[in-house]
Amino acid sequence: MQVTSLVGISGTGKSYRALLVAKDNNIEYVIDDGLFIKGNKIIAGASAKKEHTKIAAVRRALFMDPEHREEVAGAIRLHRPKRILILGTSDGMVDRITQALGIPAPQTRLHIEDIASEEEIELARQQRLLKGKHVIPVPTLEVKKDFSGYFLDTLKILTKKRDHSVTIDEKTVVRPTYSYLGRYTIYGRAIIQIARAAAEKIDGIGRIYNTEVAIYPHGIVLNTDVAVKYGIAMEKPIAAMKEMIKSEIEYMTSLNVLAINVTVKSLIME
Repeated sequence: MQVTSLVGISGTGKSYRALLVAKDNNIEYVIDDGLFIKGNKIIAGASAKKEHTKIAAVRRALFMDPEHREEVAGAIRLHRPKRILILGTSDGMVDRITQALGIPAPQTRLHIEDIASEEEIELARQQRLLKGKHVIPVPTLEVKKDFSGYFLDTLKILTKKRDHSVTIDEKTVVRPTYSYLGRYTIYGRAIIQIARAAAEKIDGIGRIYNTEVAIYPHGIVLNTDVAVKYGIAMEKPIAAMKEMIKSEIEYMTSLNVLAINVTVKSLIME
Protein backbone atom coordinates (compact mmCIF):
# COMPACT_ATOMS: atom_id res chain seq x y z
CA MET A 1 0.00 0.00 0.00
CA GLN A 2 1.33 3.42 -0.96
CA VAL A 3 0.43 6.04 1.65
CA THR A 4 0.51 9.80 1.04
CA SER A 5 -0.15 12.38 3.74
CA LEU A 6 -1.38 15.96 3.46
CA VAL A 7 -0.59 18.05 6.53
CA GLY A 8 -1.66 21.53 7.55
CA ILE A 9 -2.94 23.21 10.67
CA SER A 10 -6.70 23.41 11.17
CA GLY A 11 -8.47 25.77 8.80
CA THR A 12 -5.80 26.02 6.09
CA GLY A 13 -7.78 24.23 3.38
CA LYS A 14 -6.60 20.58 3.54
CA SER A 15 -10.01 19.03 3.00
CA TYR A 16 -10.80 21.58 0.31
CA ARG A 17 -7.82 20.37 -1.69
CA ALA A 18 -8.00 16.68 -0.80
CA LEU A 19 -9.75 15.51 -3.97
CA LEU A 20 -7.42 17.57 -6.15
CA VAL A 21 -4.37 16.02 -4.49
CA ALA A 22 -5.89 12.55 -4.75
CA LYS A 23 -6.67 13.02 -8.43
CA ASP A 24 -3.23 14.39 -9.27
CA ASN A 25 -1.60 11.39 -7.55
CA ASN A 26 -4.05 8.76 -8.81
CA ILE A 27 -5.26 8.08 -5.26
CA GLU A 28 -8.75 6.60 -4.91
CA TYR A 29 -9.05 6.44 -1.10
CA VAL A 30 -8.89 9.23 1.51
CA ILE A 31 -8.89 9.25 5.33
CA ASP A 32 -10.06 12.57 6.75
CA ASP A 33 -11.46 13.49 10.17
CA GLY A 34 -12.53 9.96 11.07
CA LEU A 35 -13.94 9.05 7.65
CA PHE A 36 -12.71 6.45 5.16
CA ILE A 37 -13.68 7.72 1.70
CA LYS A 38 -13.51 6.19 -1.76
CA GLY A 39 -13.94 8.71 -4.53
CA ASN A 40 -17.14 10.56 -3.61
CA LYS A 41 -18.51 7.91 -1.25
CA ILE A 42 -18.09 7.44 2.50
CA ILE A 43 -17.10 3.79 3.01
CA ALA A 44 -16.78 3.71 6.80
CA GLY A 45 -16.31 5.80 9.89
CA ALA A 46 -18.00 8.80 11.47
CA SER A 47 -16.92 12.38 11.00
CA ALA A 48 -15.18 14.18 13.83
CA LYS A 49 -17.13 17.28 12.87
CA LYS A 50 -20.34 15.84 14.32
CA GLU A 51 -18.84 15.65 17.81
CA HIS A 52 -20.04 18.08 20.48
CA THR A 53 -16.60 19.10 21.77
CA LYS A 54 -13.17 19.67 20.27
CA ILE A 55 -11.65 17.00 22.51
CA ALA A 56 -14.17 14.44 21.28
CA ALA A 57 -13.49 15.56 17.70
CA VAL A 58 -9.75 14.98 18.13
CA ARG A 59 -10.36 11.52 19.61
CA ARG A 60 -12.60 10.68 16.65
CA ALA A 61 -10.07 11.93 14.10
CA LEU A 62 -7.33 9.82 15.76
CA PHE A 63 -9.53 6.67 15.85
CA MET A 64 -9.16 6.33 19.61
CA ASP A 65 -12.58 4.70 20.00
CA PRO A 66 -12.07 0.92 19.55
CA GLU A 67 -15.35 0.31 17.71
CA HIS A 68 -14.79 3.21 15.32
CA ARG A 69 -11.16 2.17 14.76
CA GLU A 70 -12.06 -1.44 13.97
CA GLU A 71 -14.85 -0.39 11.60
CA VAL A 72 -12.47 1.69 9.48
CA ALA A 73 -9.54 -0.75 9.75
CA GLY A 74 -11.84 -3.57 8.66
CA ALA A 75 -13.04 -1.56 5.67
CA ILE A 76 -9.43 -0.87 4.67
CA ARG A 77 -8.62 -4.58 4.87
CA LEU A 78 -11.69 -5.37 2.78
CA HIS A 79 -11.01 -2.80 0.06
CA ARG A 80 -7.22 -3.31 0.04
CA PRO A 81 -6.41 0.09 -1.49
CA LYS A 82 -3.24 0.40 -3.53
CA ARG A 83 -2.95 4.09 -2.66
CA ILE A 84 -4.43 6.10 0.19
CA LEU A 85 -4.30 9.78 1.19
CA ILE A 86 -4.35 10.70 4.89
CA LEU A 87 -5.11 14.22 6.10
CA GLY A 88 -3.84 15.55 9.41
CA THR A 89 -2.85 18.69 11.28
CA SER A 90 0.71 17.43 11.83
CA ASP A 91 3.02 14.62 10.76
CA GLY A 92 2.67 13.21 14.26
CA MET A 93 -1.10 13.06 13.92
CA VAL A 94 -0.80 11.22 10.61
CA ASP A 95 1.61 8.74 12.19
CA ARG A 96 -0.83 8.09 15.03
CA ILE A 97 -3.60 7.45 12.50
CA THR A 98 -1.53 4.96 10.51
CA GLN A 99 -0.51 3.14 13.69
CA ALA A 100 -4.10 2.98 14.93
CA LEU A 101 -5.38 1.60 11.63
CA GLY A 102 -2.47 -0.77 11.06
CA ILE A 103 -1.31 0.71 7.75
CA PRO A 104 2.20 1.76 6.62
CA ALA A 105 3.66 5.15 7.46
CA PRO A 106 3.47 7.69 4.60
CA GLN A 107 6.05 7.28 1.88
CA THR A 108 5.18 10.74 0.56
CA ARG A 109 4.48 13.64 2.91
CA LEU A 110 2.85 16.76 1.50
CA HIS A 111 2.18 19.98 3.37
CA ILE A 112 -0.50 22.52 2.56
CA GLU A 113 2.24 25.09 1.86
CA ASP A 114 3.45 22.84 -0.98
CA ILE A 115 0.18 23.05 -2.90
CA ALA A 116 -1.43 26.35 -1.87
CA SER A 117 -0.24 29.94 -1.89
CA GLU A 118 -0.07 32.12 1.22
CA GLU A 119 -3.08 34.06 -0.06
CA GLU A 120 -5.15 30.87 -0.52
CA ILE A 121 -4.24 29.59 2.93
CA GLU A 122 -5.13 32.93 4.52
CA LEU A 123 -8.49 32.97 2.72
CA ALA A 124 -9.24 29.47 4.03
CA ARG A 125 -8.34 30.55 7.57
CA GLN A 126 -10.64 33.55 7.35
CA GLN A 127 -13.52 31.30 6.25
CA ARG A 128 -12.90 29.16 9.33
CA LEU A 129 -12.45 32.01 11.80
CA LEU A 130 -15.23 34.32 10.59
CA LYS A 131 -17.86 31.83 9.39
CA GLY A 132 -17.02 28.62 11.22
CA LYS A 133 -17.14 26.65 7.98
CA HIS A 134 -15.43 23.29 7.51
CA VAL A 135 -15.09 21.21 4.36
CA ILE A 136 -15.54 17.47 3.93
CA PRO A 137 -14.29 16.00 0.62
CA VAL A 138 -17.55 14.24 -0.31
CA PRO A 139 -20.81 15.49 -1.86
CA THR A 140 -23.66 16.81 0.28
CA LEU A 141 -25.88 13.74 -0.17
CA GLU A 142 -23.14 11.54 1.26
CA VAL A 143 -22.95 13.40 4.56
CA LYS A 144 -26.62 14.20 5.18
CA LYS A 145 -27.04 11.21 7.45
CA ASP A 146 -24.18 12.30 9.73
CA PHE A 147 -24.99 16.00 9.63
CA SER A 148 -28.78 16.04 9.57
CA GLY A 149 -29.92 19.31 11.07
CA TYR A 150 -26.62 21.14 10.63
CA PHE A 151 -25.78 23.88 8.15
CA LEU A 152 -24.80 22.31 4.84
CA ASP A 153 -23.65 24.01 1.67
CA THR A 154 -22.47 22.41 -1.55
CA LEU A 155 -19.17 23.63 -2.95
CA LYS A 156 -18.37 22.82 -6.58
CA ILE A 157 -14.81 23.09 -7.90
CA LEU A 158 -14.06 23.19 -11.62
CA THR A 159 -10.78 21.59 -12.64
CA LYS A 160 -9.28 22.05 -16.08
CA LYS A 161 -7.27 19.07 -17.31
CA ARG A 162 -4.30 19.06 -19.65
CA ASP A 163 -6.51 17.93 -22.56
CA HIS A 164 -8.63 21.07 -21.94
CA SER A 165 -11.57 19.06 -20.62
CA VAL A 166 -13.27 20.27 -17.43
CA THR A 167 -14.33 18.14 -14.46
CA ILE A 168 -16.46 19.21 -11.51
CA ASP A 169 -15.61 18.00 -8.01
CA GLU A 170 -18.26 18.46 -5.33
CA LYS A 171 -17.53 18.95 -1.64
CA THR A 172 -19.65 19.83 1.35
CA VAL A 173 -19.30 22.77 3.70
CA VAL A 174 -20.56 22.11 7.23
CA ARG A 175 -20.81 23.99 10.49
CA PRO A 176 -19.94 21.43 13.19
CA THR A 177 -21.79 21.07 16.47
CA TYR A 178 -18.82 22.36 18.45
CA SER A 179 -18.49 25.52 16.30
CA TYR A 180 -18.38 28.64 18.46
CA LEU A 181 -20.94 30.17 16.11
CA GLY A 182 -23.60 27.94 17.64
CA ARG A 183 -26.21 25.53 16.35
CA TYR A 184 -28.30 25.70 13.21
CA THR A 185 -31.96 25.25 14.21
CA ILE A 186 -35.14 24.89 12.15
CA TYR A 187 -38.55 25.11 13.79
CA GLY A 188 -40.95 22.25 13.13
CA ARG A 189 -43.59 24.75 12.02
CA ALA A 190 -41.35 25.85 9.17
CA ILE A 191 -40.97 22.23 8.02
CA ILE A 192 -44.75 21.79 8.04
CA GLN A 193 -45.21 24.92 5.93
CA ILE A 194 -42.68 23.64 3.41
CA ALA A 195 -44.54 20.31 3.27
CA ARG A 196 -47.89 22.01 2.67
CA ALA A 197 -46.51 24.23 -0.07
CA ALA A 198 -44.95 21.19 -1.76
CA ALA A 199 -48.21 19.19 -1.56
CA GLU A 200 -50.15 21.98 -3.27
CA LYS A 201 -48.02 21.48 -6.39
CA ILE A 202 -49.44 17.98 -6.96
CA ASP A 203 -52.65 17.52 -8.96
CA GLY A 204 -55.24 15.54 -7.09
CA ILE A 205 -54.15 16.63 -3.61
CA GLY A 206 -56.63 18.90 -1.90
CA ARG A 207 -54.71 19.79 1.24
CA ILE A 208 -52.66 18.30 4.07
CA TYR A 209 -53.45 18.83 7.75
CA ASN A 210 -52.78 17.45 11.24
CA THR A 211 -49.09 17.34 10.35
CA GLU A 212 -46.51 16.32 12.93
CA VAL A 213 -42.71 16.18 12.75
CA ALA A 214 -40.86 13.49 14.72
CA ILE A 215 -37.14 14.17 15.23
CA TYR A 216 -34.59 11.36 15.38
CA PRO A 217 -30.76 11.35 15.61
CA HIS A 218 -30.31 10.84 11.87
CA GLY A 219 -33.26 12.83 10.53
CA ILE A 220 -36.99 13.44 10.68
CA VAL A 221 -40.23 11.56 10.06
CA LEU A 222 -43.28 13.46 8.82
CA ASN A 223 -46.77 12.19 9.72
CA THR A 224 -49.69 13.90 8.00
CA ASP A 225 -53.35 13.55 7.07
CA VAL A 226 -54.44 14.48 3.57
CA ALA A 227 -57.60 15.26 1.61
CA VAL A 228 -57.67 14.09 -2.03
CA LYS A 229 -59.95 15.11 -4.85
CA TYR A 230 -62.87 12.80 -5.63
CA GLY A 231 -62.62 10.70 -8.79
CA ILE A 232 -58.80 10.48 -8.89
CA ALA A 233 -56.86 7.29 -8.18
CA MET A 234 -55.01 7.93 -4.93
CA GLU A 235 -51.80 5.95 -5.37
CA LYS A 236 -49.97 8.13 -7.92
CA PRO A 237 -50.71 11.59 -6.44
CA ILE A 238 -49.85 10.38 -2.91
CA ALA A 239 -46.53 8.93 -4.11
CA ALA A 240 -45.78 12.11 -6.06
CA MET A 241 -46.69 14.24 -3.04
CA LYS A 242 -44.35 12.30 -0.74
CA GLU A 243 -41.50 12.61 -3.20
CA MET A 244 -42.14 16.35 -3.66
CA ILE A 245 -42.27 16.98 0.10
CA LYS A 246 -39.07 14.99 0.69
CA SER A 247 -37.28 16.81 -2.11
CA GLU A 248 -38.36 20.28 -0.96
CA ILE A 249 -37.52 19.74 2.71
CA GLU A 250 -34.09 18.27 1.97
CA TYR A 251 -33.28 21.01 -0.54
CA MET A 252 -34.40 23.90 1.65
CA THR A 253 -33.17 22.67 5.04
CA SER A 254 -30.59 19.88 4.42
CA LEU A 255 -32.51 17.74 6.93
CA ASN A 256 -32.46 14.02 6.22
CA VAL A 257 -36.08 12.88 5.66
CA LEU A 258 -36.32 9.30 6.88
CA ALA A 259 -40.00 8.72 6.06
CA ILE A 260 -43.28 10.44 5.22
CA ASN A 261 -46.38 8.67 6.53
CA VAL A 262 -49.64 9.71 4.88
CA THR A 263 -53.21 8.92 5.93
CA VAL A 264 -56.04 9.82 3.52
CA LYS A 265 -58.75 11.24 5.77
CA SER A 266 -61.23 12.82 3.40
CA LEU A 267 -62.36 13.49 -0.16
CA ILE A 268 -62.96 16.84 -1.79
CA MET A 269 -65.95 17.04 -4.13
CA GLU A 270 -65.55 19.43 -7.03
